[in-house]
Amino acid sequence: MNKEKSTLVAIVSALMITVLFYKQTLGLNLLIAEAVLFLWLIISKQFLFKGLYPITLSLGLLASSLFTVFTHSTFSYTINFFVLFVFVGLMIYPNTKSLISAIKLSFVNIIDSQIQFLKNILGAKFKGRKIGSILYQFKTFIIPIFIIVLFIVIYRNSNPFFDNMVNSITSFFQDNLGIIFETFDISIISTFLIALVVSVFIFVRSSNQQIIESDANADENLNRKKNVTHKKIHNMALLNEYKTGVFLFAFLNLIILTLNIIDIKWVWFGFEWEGQYLKQFVHEGTYLLILSIIISIVLVLYYFRGNLNFYKNNKLLKFLSFIWIFQNGILTISVAIRNFWYIHYFALAYKRIGVIIFLILTLYGLYTVYRKVEKRKSVFYLLKTNVYALLLTLIISSSVNWDTLIAKYNFKESDKSFLHLNYLVTLSDASLPYLDKPILELKRIDTTQKEKFPFEEEYMTPEEYHHIIEDRKRTFITRWEKKGILSWNLPEYLAYKKLTTD
Repeated sequence: MNKEKSTLVAIVSALMITVLFYKQTLGLNLLIAEAVLFLWLIISKQFLFKGLYPITLSLGLLASSLFTVFTHSTFSYTINFFVLFVFVGLMIYPNTKSLISAIKLSFVNIIDSQIQFLKNILGAKFKGRKIGSILYQFKTFIIPIFIIVLFIVIYRNSNPFFDNMVNSITSFFQDNLGIIFETFDISIISTFLIALVVSVFIFVRSSNQQIIESDANADENLNRKKNVTHKKIHNMALLNEYKTGVFLFAFLNLIILTLNIIDIKWVWFGFEWEGQYLKQFVHEGTYLLILSIIISIVLVLYYFRGNLNFYKNNKLLKFLSFIWIFQNGILTISVAIRNFWYIHYFALAYKRIGVIIFLILTLYGLYTVYRKVEKRKSVFYLLKTNVYALLLTLIISSSVNWDTLIAKYNFKESDKSFLHLNYLVTLSDASLPYLDKPILELKRIDTTQKEKFPFEEEYMTPEEYHHIIEDRKRTFITRWEKKGILSWNLPEYLAYKKLTTD
């Protein structure tokens, strides 16, 4: 697409987005905007939906757009914007080998596209002359205008009649312009400007040749590097590195084996809850896991970074590294079981769900590290596969309305698990029908909670919780009834229907 066409499309897109989003909240309008984007890409043949990444990103963007309407959560909108961000990078370079390159191209495009758009505007012609040159000529009037204003100020202070005349003129303009500004909503300008920046980012794309060349030259497989130094010296250095690797991984395996045995005995089969908080119990394991995985990856990348991959007698080192990776997998399962106990006794929350997602990605990450060693893969392979897995996981997880799930589960399990009312009142409006409980039921739950969880810390009373939810219900119903069709979303619609009919 040429410069003139891309500039025009960006302006038209900005106008369309302004119409869709002006004085509207996010909802159906976002789905419409992204559907039009797809339609335009198909009609203009700008994007070929061929290959793993183009198909994945296309389906991912469409799916996440639908999820914003069906779940209407901050998480789903965040994921949708992230997928769109990566999608723009893929439009710049559809043949990319890694989504990391697409992300890099999008970051560079944030600024470069705006600069290119300004150049396109200034380079456009009006009555045979470039707009830039016309604007440039206006600078010659700046000094004369400044001098005129200076003399008006001097004459006003020196002559009261002149001052009254100037006041009369300024009052006339103030009165008439005031009426114009009272009827004109400045927010439409801000909406248009934001829409223009977004549209320029999407349609006035600017490529970065350095990133593209780096991606094109990247290789998933390691290649043996010939050393020009003396062969005997080189072999000795490789042998010494091999020995240190075997020594290190042997002892690390013994250490993590001890830790895993303790976890299997204490966490897997011997855990007994004694009324304590479990936040530290889970978080310590999670932080340890993160540290262990980082060290594991760094060590494996170091020892299998080059010719040690092709060393004939490296079987023992590879075996020890596989055991090390496997034991990190056991550690991951241990953290998952810790998180299970946490949910069992303290119900669901965002972080506990986040830990589950993180652990799934961790297990896959360990698998890719194993593949890297077994198949002599490069760091590029690790980054490529894990970023792709992360993107897919985030898109899938954005399909769930977590607030509603948390509200339903936590009240359902209130006879077994701790019900944190202070946390529940912060959930989104879509979950209000499931947060709305009669005061008598809340008091019954409170009695059970005090018997099962006699914590010293003071929490929200049933009366306080009931009062907050009632206020939120009234506010939500009033706000929903004022919403336009473009702000429509399914969860709040269902919540409104359930609250008003019940």
